[in-house]
Amino acid sequence: MIIYGKQVCFYALEHKEEEVQTVYIAKRGMLPQPLFHKYHDKIKFLEPKWAQAMAKGGNHQGILVEMNPFVQTDFGKIKESDFIVVLDGLTDVGNIGAIVRSAYALGAGAVIAAGVKQLNFAAIARTSAGALLDMPFMVSDNILDNINELKQVGYRFYGASMDGEAVQGCSFAPKRVLVMGSEDKGLSKKVLSKIDTTVSITMQHAFDSLNVSAAAAILIHRMVYAVK
Repeated sequence: MIIYGKQVCFYALEHKEEEVQTVYIAKRGMLPQPLFHKYHDKIKFLEPKWAQAMAKGGNHQGILVEMNPFVQTDFGKIKESDFIVVLDGLTDVGNIGAIVRSAYALGAGAVIAAGVKQLNFAAIARTSAGALLDMPFMVSDNILDNINELKQVGYRFYGASMDGEAVQGCSFAPKRVLVMGSEDKGLSKKVLSKIDTTVSITMQHAFDSLNVSAAAAILIHRMVYAVK
């Protein structure tokens, strides 16, 4: 897996040394001296055009890092968290990465992506500013089975919906799952049928909705602290 860009690469170099295979530098003086000495034997210097090719046209900012392949978290490990975020049909890596970043920063314990066959983990690592590297994360190929198993061990499911209960008036079960649907379709029918409570964010002005990643951050923050 190759990641690029200063923020995510520096995060990986500072926190995931055991996962780093090669550090590619296309701009002299890019690395602070402590990191340069730490990874001296793994550094390779590239011409900018080759760095651009490796980043497939993305803004690499002069640094790329080749890491071990991303390993998804086992569902058994996911179940150890009291607060799980499920992404139902989200495919945009920018939104997924932003939600992973918020989930990690605000205190959710794990993220499950459902309704997708595969994801670009390198892109999600980048858009999450490195949070994916530390957040338990899996892609589910049978979310209904996962939901049923979580319900059997006491989880309560909360789905984001514009016509749901105002989140500021809600309290949440100790073992809870927030489900975010896609921006264009919302929650899928099969998942909606499993939701215990729908929740919404009250708008102060006449406006349709927030971006899904912004809405997720607000709901995650509320659900971390408003526990019964």
